[in-house]
Amino acid sequence: MSRIEDRMTARLPEITRAAVDRCAAEIPFYRALPRELLDGEVHRAFTETTRLIARTLREERTPNATELTEIIDWSARRAADGLPLDAAIAAYLVAMMTEFELLSDETAPSELRRYAVHTLRYLSSVLPAVALAHLHEQQQIEGQRRDLRRDLVSALLSGEPAAEPAEQSGVALASAYLVVLLRLAPGGTGTRSTIRRVQSALDAHQQADVLTALTVDGGTVLLPAPPSAFDRLPALLARIGEATGRPVTAAAAASKDLGTVPDALAEAEEVAELVRRLHLPPGLYRLDDVLLEYQLTRPGRALERLAAKLEPLTGNPVLLETARSFVRHGHNRTRTAAELRIHRNTLDYRLGKIAKITGLDLSDPQGVRLLDAAVTARALQA
Repeated sequence: MSRIEDRMTARLPEITRAAVDRCAAEIPFYRALPRELLDGEVHRAFTETTRLIARTLREERTPNATELTEIIDWSARRAADGLPLDAAIAAYLVAMMTEFELLSDETAPSELRRYAVHTLRYLSSVLPAVALAHLHEQQQIEGQRRDLRRDLVSALLSGEPAAEPAEQSGVALASAYLVVLLRLAPGGTGTRSTIRRVQSALDAHQQADVLTALTVDGGTVLLPAPPSAFDRLPALLARIGEATGRPVTAAAAASKDLGTVPDALAEAEEVAELVRRLHLPPGLYRLDDVLLEYQLTRPGRALERLAAKLEPLTGNPVLLETARSFVRHGHNRTRTAAELRIHRNTLDYRLGKIAKITGLDLSDPQGVRLLDAAVTARALQA
C-alpha cells in the first residue's frame, strides 16, 4: 500500500474541493464568500497548504523558515483583507479533518498514526505563526484607524475640512457635536488601561465608536448633539467613574453645526478652567452653571473691588474658610457647620464676625450676593 503522502498528492484536487466545500458549509466567514472567490483564491490556498503538508510529511519535518515566512506573509495579507483569526484557524482544522476522513478508509493504522502525529506537529508550528501574523496586521490596522480618527478629531476641533478624514476613517459625521472635556481625579491604574476603560464606557453609552482624544487624566470627547445629549451626560460620567474608579469632572458645550465646533471647544475650555480655579467638586458643568463666575473673570475694577471685600479677613483664615464654605454650600448653615465640624451656634457667631469685619450685611439678600461674588472673585485672583 502506498504511503499516505503519496495518496494525498494523487488525490489533491478531490481533497482540496472537499475541504473548500466543507469550510463554506461550516465556517460563517467562508459561507459568506462569493463562489468565484472560493473556487479561485481560496481553492489555490488550500491546494498549496495540502501540498506543503504532504511534502513535510514525506521529509519528516515541520515547515522551514522560508515556508513559515510565506505562511506569515499570506496570513497577513488575508488578515488585511478581513479574514478573522478564528476563521483562519478553523479552516486549518477543517482541512485536516477532511484529509483524514477521505484517506482513512484505505490507510493502515500505523500510517494514520504517522499522519496524525505529523499533523499535530505541523499545526503546532504553523498556527502560532498564523496568529502572530493576524495580531501584527490587526495592530497595524488599529494603529492606522487611531491615526485617522485622531486626524478627524483634530480637524473638527480646529474648524478644518472634515469630510475627507471622516470618509477615510469610516465615520459618518453628525450635523453638530457636543464637546466634552473630561478630567479624572488623580489615582487609578496605568495609562493604557485607563484610556481603554474610558473609551469603552463612552462606546457603550453611545452604542457606537465615539470620537475622542484621551489621556490618562481625561481628554476631549465629541458626541453627536441631539437635544437630549446634555440630559444623558450625568449617566455617562457615572459610567466612566465606575469604570475607572476615579471621580470625573466634565465641562460641556454644544456646537450649532460643524463649523462652530471650535467655538464650543473654546467655551468648554473656559468652563473647565473656571471649575479648576474655583475648586468645584466633580460633576458636569456648562456655561449656564457658572455664568456669574464667568462674568467675574472679565477684567475690570469691579472684580478687584469685589475681591477686596474679603481683604479684612486675610489675617483670620478660620473666618475666611467659613465664608468660603458658607458660599460653597449655597448658604445652607447645617451643611456648612457639618463640613467645618462646628456647632450651628458657632457658625452663626462666625458669620456675625464676618459681617462686622467686612461690612457685608448677611441678613440682607444683597449682602449675601456680594459675599458670593467676593468669594468667587478672590478665588479667581488666587
